[in-house]
Amino acid sequence: MIPTSFPPAFVDDLDRLLTWRRDVRHFQTMPLPDGTLDHLLDLACLAPSVGNSQPWRFVQVRSEERRRASIAHVDAENRRAAAIYQDEAQAAYDALKLHGLREAPEHVAVFCQLDPEAGHGLGRQTMPETTVYSVVMAIHTLWLTARAIGVRMGWVSIVDPASMNALLDVPEDWRFVALICLGYPEQESDTPELVRRHWQDRLPADQTRFIR
Repeated sequence: MIPTSFPPAFVDDLDRLLTWRRDVRHFQTMPLPDGTLDHLLDLACLAPSVGNSQPWRFVQVRSEERRRASIAHVDAENRRAAAIYQDEAQAAYDALKLHGLREAPEHVAVFCQLDPEAGHGLGRQTMPETTVYSVVMAIHTLWLTARAIGVRMGWVSIVDPASMNALLDVPEDWRFVALICLGYPEQESDTPELVRRHWQDRLPADQTRFIR
């Protein structure tokens, strides 16, 4: 029977899940149990997509050579990105830990097939970028389902997309969206790391809402 609504306890748990989702950079090296990542990726594929095109493509990076190469690439891009900051901002940036790729047991690169046959083009004639938006929905679904079972995720964005395509040898019509790391957290915190390190506080909700 399809529920018309969920019980209050479920709604409260969902609120807590959204509140406690974190972008994690400090991981234990302990591997995930067999089948855990497959289960999470199966659930990620339940995300909505434009025209039901399901354009997400998940690449599990298991090769030690490719893992080392991706870490070296992210480190190089991080050094390049740091150059835009100066003085106190530079020191604050240097103090941030911006990825957990060395410790996290699972690396997954997420791509978007830009013009998939599935969906037959529905809903993307005027906004073709909706395929990429659909992939982001799948990533967020993965993020929440992982958090629900005690697995944490970090989204690594300081990368050159073309380099990731070449590094992982994927088809030319796949657009890189995210490099994510998954594993168990080194420690828990009730405050997001960027807030804790005084980089950026969470904005009040009323600063993001407008009426026209």
